[in-house]
Amino acid sequence: MLKAGIVGLPNVGKSTLFNAVTHSRKAPAENYPFCTIEPNLGVVTVPEPRLAPLARIARVNTLIPTTIEFVDIAGLVKGSAHGEGLGNKFLSHIREVDAIVHVVRCFEDPDIVHVTGGLDPVRDIEIINTELVLADMETVKKRREKIAKDVKRGDKHALLEERLLEQIGAHLNTGKPANTLGLPLAPDEKSVVRSFFLLTDKPVIFTCNVKESDLATADQNLSVQKVRDYVKTHLACEAVVVSAQIESDLVDLSSEEATAYLKELGVPESGLGQLIQATYHVLGLRTFFTFNEKEVRAWTIHAGDTAAKAAGTIHTDFERGFIKAETVNWEDLVKCGSVGHARETGHYRIEGRDYVVKDGDVMLFKFNV
Repeated sequence: MLKAGIVGLPNVGKSTLFNAVTHSRKAPAENYPFCTIEPNLGVVTVPEPRLAPLARIARVNTLIPTTIEFVDIAGLVKGSAHGEGLGNKFLSHIREVDAIVHVVRCFEDPDIVHVTGGLDPVRDIEIINTELVLADMETVKKRREKIAKDVKRGDKHALLEERLLEQIGAHLNTGKPANTLGLPLAPDEKSVVRSFFLLTDKPVIFTCNVKESDLATADQNLSVQKVRDYVKTHLACEAVVVSAQIESDLVDLSSEEATAYLKELGVPESGLGQLIQATYHVLGLRTFFTFNEKEVRAWTIHAGDTAAKAAGTIHTDFERGFIKAETVNWEDLVKCGSVGHARETGHYRIEGRDYVVKDGDVMLFKFNV
């Protein structure tokens, strides 16, 4: 299962958000820096509105969504790359995740300590990014030292690594993360870069944490505007808005109570679903569906996976003995109202093992082992 790590400065709401996302109280959320030391892990259900209409078509009551794992990582501080605030340990935790959810404080509260002295979300982002870049610069340096002898003797793989490390190192030296380099890489080069395990090469989602009273008017929040402008301009990514405190409060409410509470605040829906969906997609994940007489289920694949690979997520025998996949777009199936009508109107297709599965495909695999 792929992991998304929640990072940020101390006291920005990471643990509160983690508890809300995972519907748990695993992570201590106290008003002092480094109340989290060891990372907390939680499996999170990915909101999937397409399951319910598919269940009506399949005439089943059991709906099984897909999941991802979130990790609550202790707060980084200035100097983490050199060990400040147990930084080396926390950086190693970040290295183990597949994507980063960077929580940025966008609220004033005199009762919650701000480790950098005052509200300045762009400065806070730059502190974290600088530490990650410095850590990656050290990784690049050590890797180049390790392969130096192989480079001297002309080893082909070492020469490829050295060329890529030189380009990445020069980019990092400008203070920019590796994922903004934009190198046109061949598949073998991408594989080599992945083997460096660079912190700043991971996909990132920025999460603006606002006060309960500010969520309904978040688009007018100056701090939120600054974060959105900065990450779009400098980091080529997007920001979502949540109120970690509201999300934490919703955990203990029924769905009806939660809806009424949000309505009272003037908020149409929780921001948590948007965050989870955005994390799912930034990880490069996509969803296909299957159903039988008992259940309708969502399955996770990577963007670009083939039908045979998708079949293998259900069972290795399905991939090994793959024959074909009966496939229909979920929307076409729902519009037709039944499997029979979808077949009659030609919406079902027969796809081979090399078919690239699209998000929202409903599939029935035929195999022989």
